[in-house]
Amino acid sequence: MDPLTIGLDFGTESARGVLVRCSDGAVVATATFAYPHGVLDRRLPGTGIELPPDWALQHPQDWLAALEVLLRQLASPDVVGIGVDFTSCTVLPTDPDGVPLCGTPDYTSEPHAWPKLWKHHAAQPYADRINAAASRPEAGFLRWYGGKTSSEWLWAKGWEVLAEAPWVMRRAARWIEAGDWIVWQLTGREVRSACQAGYKAHWQRGEGYPPASFWAGLDPELPTLLDRLGPPQPLGTAAGHLTAEWAQRTGLRPGTTVAVAVIDAHAAVPGVGVREPGRLVAILGTSACHLILDSQRREVRGIAGVVEDGILPGWFGYEAGQASVGDIFQWFVRTSVPASWGAGVTEAEVFAALERQAARLRPGETGLLALDWWNGCRTPLVDADLSGLVVGLTLRTEPPEVYRALLEASAFGTRRVVETFEAGGVEIREVVACGGLAERNSLLLQILADVLGREVVASAARHASAVGAAIYAAAAAGVYGSMAEAVERMGARGGTRYLPDPSAHRAYGTLYADYVELARHFGEGGTDLMRRLRARRAASRRDEPETREGR
Repeated sequence: MDPLTIGLDFGTESARGVLVRCSDGAVVATATFAYPHGVLDRRLPGTGIELPPDWALQHPQDWLAALEVLLRQLASPDVVGIGVDFTSCTVLPTDPDGVPLCGTPDYTSEPHAWPKLWKHHAAQPYADRINAAASRPEAGFLRWYGGKTSSEWLWAKGWEVLAEAPWVMRRAARWIEAGDWIVWQLTGREVRSACQAGYKAHWQRGEGYPPASFWAGLDPELPTLLDRLGPPQPLGTAAGHLTAEWAQRTGLRPGTTVAVAVIDAHAAVPGVGVREPGRLVAILGTSACHLILDSQRREVRGIAGVVEDGILPGWFGYEAGQASVGDIFQWFVRTSVPASWGAGVTEAEVFAALERQAARLRPGETGLLALDWWNGCRTPLVDADLSGLVVGLTLRTEPPEVYRALLEASAFGTRRVVETFEAGGVEIREVVACGGLAERNSLLLQILADVLGREVVASAARHASAVGAAIYAAAAAGVYGSMAEAVERMGARGGTRYLPDPSAHRAYGTLYADYVELARHFGEGGTDLMRRLRARRAASRRDEPETREGR
């Protein structure tokens, strides 16, 4: 028997699964499932309750439906392990048995009882208050997280619930990452992931979670969150085994090994075959995550975090990122491309036409420059209150020019990430790209190579995160004696190489300097205009229901 493993990749809008042959990493079958409720950012389902600005929730029933459908479609008698990766920090409150509070009658209409998606940014005021205390002695843990926490991470979101809906947190026995929750459903055991705890809850091996004294100095109730967390377990190990109930629902064997969960982007590292330092993995999708291994733990300002064994055992894993990439391009096509461009054609055809025409433009020819902050800036500023910007628009500006400026802005943002790592002493010898954009947007990858002035390899791996989850499952099931061996045998090899054009790189050097000038002005003290505009928009939306009622 040639053993197989299943990798499940829970994304922002959908989930996908792969059936992988352990002997060589070949993908035998794939399946996808679109979440029926999608991202909840307008109102709660079935209630009509409107959500405030910057909210982003999900429905746990979508995850369970995806879990059952994908496992049933991929079931085989040769499956020996299941791996799960999930967006993070997507977190939810549950009762002691793992039942989401939003699924109980008393809390269905309470927004704070629902899972908060990774890009839920309404917790920014609480992240700001944590960061304002960064000089306190107990805040030393922040030095491993670029000096700041984020509204996207576990503590700011938890404080938001404690402050705004304390009755919800009093009822919640557990405050848990969605990936860990999925593992709980499959195995009947709550097992926390060292990956998710390390990067999103500021847990460090040998040090634990941040001290209760730090949280108590901010809010006497905050230390109670520690009681709702659990001891993290290492990646590539077994969290438990498939219950008889889930075996019956899916057709898999009861007792099948289920691996400890992992963050979706981080799973892509083994998926593309990276198992050593110096190779930066750029996962390009709705947002972008940049991951690299190193032999030392270094303080790097502006990154999202560094965690020992956080990606692969034996290495310190570093994370940085851009809060929006592909969703900027989606926004542009859906809201700003004239109807004449999209009449009678699909969205994919509009993208293809934009890419063809944008590819004919030379660096600087558009006269445009953009900041890629439509969803805030993750690295190096860690500020969700920043917003997007396009400079240089005229009455002669055409859609392909704006599209190219947005592609360039995303590449400039990646260059800032690379320079942030290198300034902190982390060596980068190679850039490996994967994810949906790397698979279908060759112009973006060429621009990225030109902006960086170095080769970019588009990995041959499709569904890299799901394949990575399957590799963790193979190690957990004992197919291989270590994660390093599993990656060597199952990780992808090769890919399409994009070489930088020297003349384009020189031209982009000037444009990048202008990008940095804009970024410093709008994000680092030149003006707080972006934050004021977002505050006014939020205040206006908060007042809107009362105004309608008054009329």
